[in-house]
Amino acid sequence: MYESMKGMLAKANAEGYAVMAINAFNLETARGVITAAEEMDAPIIIDLLQDHVKSFFDCDILTRPIIKMAQAAHVPVAINLDHGSDIAHLKRCLHEGFSSVMCDASAYDAQENARITREIVELAQIYGASVEAEVGNMGRIDESGALLTDDDMYTDPDVAIEFIRATGVDCLAVSYGSTHGDYPEGYVPTFHFDIVEKIKQATGTPLVLHGGSGAGDDNMRRSVEAGINKINVGTDYMIAQREFVARALAENPGYDYPMLVEDSWRAGVATIKHYIEISGSAGRAR
Repeated sequence: MYESMKGMLAKANAEGYAVMAINAFNLETARGVITAAEEMDAPIIIDLLQDHVKSFFDCDILTRPIIKMAQAAHVPVAINLDHGSDIAHLKRCLHEGFSSVMCDASAYDAQENARITREIVELAQIYGASVEAEVGNMGRIDESGALLTDDDMYTDPDVAIEFIRATGVDCLAVSYGSTHGDYPEGYVPTFHFDIVEKIKQATGTPLVLHGGSGAGDDNMRRSVEAGINKINVGTDYMIAQREFVARALAENPGYDYPMLVEDSWRAGVATIKHYIEISGSAGRAR
């Protein structure tokens, strides 16, 4: 059941839930995403981060086998290019069969962001693909230290409303308190739900939460109530697998490597299922 995000997010928008978008970077992690969705009878989006696609397997190699897995699944599955800021590469991904792309031109001013995004929306329509965009910016926590999202990075609702009307984008990522990556231990971000509510009320467009990992279950549920219809999670899925590998090798240094790879993605399935439950998408595959 391979499809674009457009239909599944329209259904989520109408029925008041969110579809989980889980970051994968190879066939094993993509298989884990689909497995969790099938066990929960939920629609699902496989997010392939642009940097991962370009670093590990390019789009012409990676996309086709994942599409085959999606087609064989008994739940709706979309493949979305996450944070596609390299426009030439994004166009290649559309050509290679991505059913959805995120055109991330948020580094530009609002007018240029809208111009670039509108061009991609028109191109994607030729392929029957959907387009996500972003207005506002989010911090990223990585090895270099914490760069939490601050007030200056939040989405201006008025700018977002005009952007949606100018571009015809299928869904929009908004910044209202979350940050990409793994938060410091014990830290739960403060979300400004009024930003989401104002945009939703004015446009009715499906809205997207990036940086869902560690954001807090209550923040997630309230985000869905405010109008979020797509929630991105990557870090928590990867952490679950990494921690499994660390424990497995500590207990058994001679762990058979093919089985280690096989078992590690299975360890992440429970994490995905937890988020599917929170998002309200369990049982929504039909």
